[in-house]
Amino acid sequence: MAVVSLERTRTPTNDLDQPDIFARHESDIRLYCRRFASVFVSASSATIVDEGGREYIDFLSGAGALNYGHNPEPIKRAVIDYLSKDGILHALDMHTVAKRDFISAFYETVLRPRGLDYKLAFSGPTGTNAVELAMKFARQVTKRESIVAFTNAYHGVSLGSLALTGNRSKRAAAGICLPGVARLPYDGYLGAGFDTAALFERLLDDEGSGIDMPAAVIIETVQAEGGLNTCSAQWLRRICETAKRRGIVTIVDDIQVGCGRTGTFFSFEGTGVEPDIICLSKSLSGIGQPFSLVLIKPELDCLPPGVHNGTFRGNNLAFVGARAALDYWSDPLFQRRLEGLCCVLRERFDAIAREFPTLQTRVVGRGAVLGLTWSDATLARRVSAAAFRRGLIIETCGARDQVLKALPPLTIREDELDSGFKRLHGAIADATGNPRKANRQGGQHD
Repeated sequence: MAVVSLERTRTPTNDLDQPDIFARHESDIRLYCRRFASVFVSASSATIVDEGGREYIDFLSGAGALNYGHNPEPIKRAVIDYLSKDGILHALDMHTVAKRDFISAFYETVLRPRGLDYKLAFSGPTGTNAVELAMKFARQVTKRESIVAFTNAYHGVSLGSLALTGNRSKRAAAGICLPGVARLPYDGYLGAGFDTAALFERLLDDEGSGIDMPAAVIIETVQAEGGLNTCSAQWLRRICETAKRRGIVTIVDDIQVGCGRTGTFFSFEGTGVEPDIICLSKSLSGIGQPFSLVLIKPELDCLPPGVHNGTFRGNNLAFVGARAALDYWSDPLFQRRLEGLCCVLRERFDAIAREFPTLQTRVVGRGAVLGLTWSDATLARRVSAAAFRRGLIIETCGARDQVLKALPPLTIREDELDSGFKRLHGAIADATGNPRKANRQGGQHD
């Protein structure tokens, strides 16, 4: 990839003679820029370039918002063409050609081939807003209040979504009580021999359990922020069947692991489950534009007009990008390549686990959202930092940042993937104090 050359940007970003405008003027709440402390200027595919001309391989992908990579050419062309023709950008929830084209393509490309019948509700542009709307639908249709969420869940940081989220530090930031949620153990939380789906059923049926009949149960098939915990198809089916028999709404949060991240468009495909409500966002727009969507069974479409407003429900540029992104899913070659990528990623991570057996390295996750854990819970953060020094952007997840999480673009080039794993090998060796292996496996970032 050609390096962007701007005369005034050749000075390294950490030059102490330059005032740090970000630290001076931006709130201390910022996070990612502390871990990946460069000023970035351009990006394409899985490669990001900072203003000093240094290239980085991106295994973060906008926390799952860039499944098709940075500036994917087909989507970029569609967006630029729409802008050049003065296409409408903002229309509240009024009808536009861009929205109509997206709805039609989504039905023809995603819903109809899978035999799914959902209505589309456009919430505010963020994932947490989609979750808030899903909860409103469930509570209004059942006339119940409580929602079952699971240990290590992450559903957002607005108050309703935050109540569902398990992370203690994020919950504490609210500064108030977060009611309306019953917390139950996720699949495997109590060990491999304990069936938490059976516990769910038992608690619902026991008059003395203290668990009121809930309005809904919300599930992530892969807990992408919670530590890459995955549930089995059998567990997911039992949870959903238990809920259905009792008139409890089932919600699948596919905000981070939908849009192909697990190898299929929806993460629950192939499990025999058809949720009542599905939350989508992140990579839905295809190009990083904010956009979220709630899919609801027609019989649950119970809210009257205007009770869930949002000024930016009509991000028409996101509609255009999302429409173009769906062309990937019309291409059988893309889907075959995605299946191949998932296999290659698993092989690469399994090889790392075998290479570092004394660290008790374990591979977690599914599809194209995979990661590593170690017996030393602090190692993931150290590896992430070492990787950045070598030119790889890769984040951590879990309540203690104990999991190293990789989210490479689903369209990543082979040379970018190879370069990323070479740098990852070197970073693990760096973080564990094995410089000889580091030099052999991955050179320092240049």
